[in-house]
Amino acid sequence: MFDVELLSILLPALAAGLLVLSTHVLLGQQVLKRGIIFIDLAIAQVAALGAIVSHIDHRLEDLPYAHVWMPALFALGGAGIIAWMAKRLVGELEAFIGCFYVLSAVAAMLLLANDPHGAELLKQLMSGQILWVSWSQLALPAVVSAGILGIIIAKPQILDGAGFYFLFALVITLSVELVGVYLVFSTLILPALALNQYHGKPKLALAYGVGIVGYIAGLLLSASYDLPSGAAIVATLALSAFLFRMLLKLRLPVLAG
Repeated sequence: MFDVELLSILLPALAAGLLVLSTHVLLGQQVLKRGIIFIDLAIAQVAALGAIVSHIDHRLEDLPYAHVWMPALFALGGAGIIAWMAKRLVGELEAFIGCFYVLSAVAAMLLLANDPHGAELLKQLMSGQILWVSWSQLALPAVVSAGILGIIIAKPQILDGAGFYFLFALVITLSVELVGVYLVFSTLILPALALNQYHGKPKLALAYGVGIVGYIAGLLLSASYDLPSGAAIVATLALSAFLFRMLLKLRLPVLAG
């Protein structure tokens, strides 16, 4: 049985996971629909690059909320570049997005090459520290996530246009700070992939189920065996996605695609 202290750590971490899932499940299905799988890694990496720039420039680091608006500026800039490429490089878009990701990752490594805390910061941005999220850190992501979900509900066609890229950038910016680049990618792709061949009415609800099961199992695994939380959740998300996909194939043999 978990003690009260451990529960006080797990509850905000779970709330952070649910916040990330609230927008990522919807956007992840759009990513698969567009066939731009690497966009989440690319935008997440660009947002991380913005966080690194604010860290190494002490003039920026001392400005209020620089850890939020600097990654957001970089992510929005990256989204703008990808939106531009989407119109002009249709047949090669995925390849160019992959190159964009690699260049952003290399730039991050070069910027932190001589920073004594660079390796730790890079690890934090990639793997995240979801177990150490506090309730106060969730206020801004909750407001932004609610706003973005409201926009999507009121105007669902925005996901089919260029506005998708900018909503995506805002969501990714906040998520990277909460859970890290690897978990951002996994949360976007794995629930969507689990239900990709299923077209029944509860598709969206089932995709959320994949994510919720994965996050709860990962947090419990991490807390029980003192494992890195981000890595544990990625593993359980993958297992959850695989199990859901297999169960749907067994119970619902007539699948589209």
